[in-house]
Formats: sequence, structure tokens, C-alpha cells
Amino acid sequence: MNKRDYYEILEVNKNASESEIKKAYRRLAVKYHPDKNQGDKGAEEKFKELSEAYAVLSDAQQRATYDQFGHAGLGGGGFSSGGFNFGGTPFEDMFGDIFGDIFGGGNGRRSRGRRGDDLRYNLTISFEEAAFGMETKVQLPRHQSCDSCGGSGAADGSSPRSCDTCGGHGQVRIQQGFFSLTRPCPDCSGEGRVIDSPCPDCQGSGRVRRKKSISLKIPAGVETGTRLKLNGEGEAGTQGGPAGDLYVVLSVSDHSIFKREGREVICEVPISYVQAALGCELEVPTLDGRVKIKVPAGTQSGKILKLAGKGIPSLQGYGRGDQLVVVRVETPTGLTARQKKLLEEFAREGGEEIHPLGKSFLDKVKELFD
Repeated sequence: MNKRDYYEILEVNKNASESEIKKAYRRLAVKYHPDKNQGDKGAEEKFKELSEAYAVLSDAQQRATYDQFGHAGLGGGGFSSGGFNFGGTPFEDMFGDIFGDIFGGGNGRRSRGRRGDDLRYNLTISFEEAAFGMETKVQLPRHQSCDSCGGSGAADGSSPRSCDTCGGHGQVRIQQGFFSLTRPCPDCSGEGRVIDSPCPDCQGSGRVRRKKSISLKIPAGVETGTRLKLNGEGEAGTQGGPAGDLYVVLSVSDHSIFKREGREVICEVPISYVQAALGCELEVPTLDGRVKIKVPAGTQSGKILKLAGKGIPSLQGYGRGDQLVVVRVETPTGLTARQKKLLEEFAREGGEEIHPLGKSFLDKVKELFD
């Protein structure tokens, strides 16, 4: 009998990714699993067919061979219903990998030590601290290994013993028809060990919640959203497992004068109409203190003057950005009668010739509509 195409069986395209193939198999295998279709021979055959297809397509080498030569290229290395050998992949291992989280089982191999959880700490720093870096200490509440029992969970003078039910594996095997499933041991909750005399300080968990002072070094050039990783500073692991990591997520406070765009610092400086027209020398603030700059005569509002090397240091540790001084020309308010009269005389005297931007705009309007 001709075999069906493996991709057709799993209802995926030939260019499907490994994760797409696994997802398709999980969905269909749950649908046709013998436990859900007891007595249905068609479902049982379908499940075997799905398992055969997945065993080949989940193996990169076998998939490449199948793609090139089809079923003939697999030879005797494919599905064998007698020995349940799927292309060299033990059926129990494959089944445990796919259905471990569905049926609570696994492949019988259990990692005793469990890694601790990662932690997140949100830290707000000032604009200057973000620009130049800083060192600080934070008090972090977290689970740490219990000093009284050394993390074992057992009281002084005792130690955990291997679970009699599962023999220390943390799982028990259940035979269902021709399938052999594994599930977490009900007596030790999958731990593989039993503590008869729990430690009074940690109540047998092997961990206690404490505050720890952690030193942080914030590098220069960070910004809001920058995440710093501290290896091993998260929650303590259990049964000798490694600790998790600590992620410090930074938030930079707004500044009253400066704004940031990448490595550039933006500072808007107001000047008077007279200063803009005649030119002047200004003292402007920077992250390094005050500096003097020259504003040329005839400066228009919005003109940008650059201060090289006065911006944000590079996070990689070399060079600094620039500071951009944006000139804002203020329109005077609250004029006296004499000031108004002088401005009117100034306007009559100058006409359009002393307002080049305005003259250019009016010329363009006339050209557009005349």
C-alpha cells in the first residue's frame, strides 16, 4: 500500500518550521489519541500514522532525506510498528517530550535541582546619572538558600530520603494498553525525595525570604528601558539548583532644561528680539556646566547652534554626542506707549527689506495666485 505524504498527514506545508511541525503534531495527536478514542481502530491507526510522520519530520537529517528521496529514501530506518522505533527515536522519549505537559508525564528522567526564578527590579535615576553613570545599592527581597539546613530542607541532624513510591525518580510509570506513560509521583509531588523532619526555619522548602543589599554599577549613556542583567542574583534554586538572574530595568527622569535624542542633548534657549537682530554672547547650560556661545546677528528663531562633545557619552565607552542649542526668539509683551511708537517707526523705516523670510514668503504667494 502506498504511504501518504508525511506533510499531508500533519497538515503542514513542506517549508514548515520545526515549531510549526511540532505544534501540528500536538494538535492532531491529542485529537486522535487512543485514550480519547477507545475502541476506535481508525483513530488508533491515524495516531500511529501521525507519530510516524512526526518522528521523521522532527529529525533534521531524516527530513532532508525524505524531502529528497521520499519514503524510499528512508529504507528500513522509518516506522516499525513491531518495535515502536521511529527512525531511531525511542517512542517513549518522543511521546514524553510532546505530551509531558498535557498528561503530566515525562520520559522518566528528572532534573533534581531546579533553577530559581528570575527577578525584575525597576530603578528610576536622574538625567545626569543616566548620562554619566553611577554606583548605588538596592535592597532586594528574594528567596535565598536557607543557612540553617544548607538548602536541603531537612532539620539539623537529618537529611531527605529517597521516595519509596518512585524510587527517587519523581515519576511513576502507568501502563495504558500498549502505551507506557509516566506521571509525577503522588507521594513526593515529583520531587523524588521525602523530608521526614523539616527544617524549622524554612519549613522544608530549603529557602527563606530575606532582603539583600546588592551593589549596582550603572554605565554611562543608559536610557529609559535599558535592562541590566546580574547573573545569579535572582531567586535561589531548590535542591541544589542554580539561582535565577536579576534584571534591573531603568527609567530616566525628565530634566527641567535638557531633552535627549539618542546621544544628543537638546536645550532651548530664549533670546530677545534685539539680541537676535544685533547678535550677542550667551551663557548656556550644559551637562558639564555653563559655557559661552556667540549668537550671530540676524539669527532666526529655531536656529540650532552645536556644542561638539557636550552630549551623552556612548554606552560602548567611546566618544560623546553633541549638545544642540535651539534659539527661540521671544516676542516682547507689555510694551509701553513709547516702545510701541519706536517699533512702528522701525517698521516704517525698514519695510520688507529687513524681513527676508517674510518677503520671500509673500513673493511665493503672489506667484501662486497671480
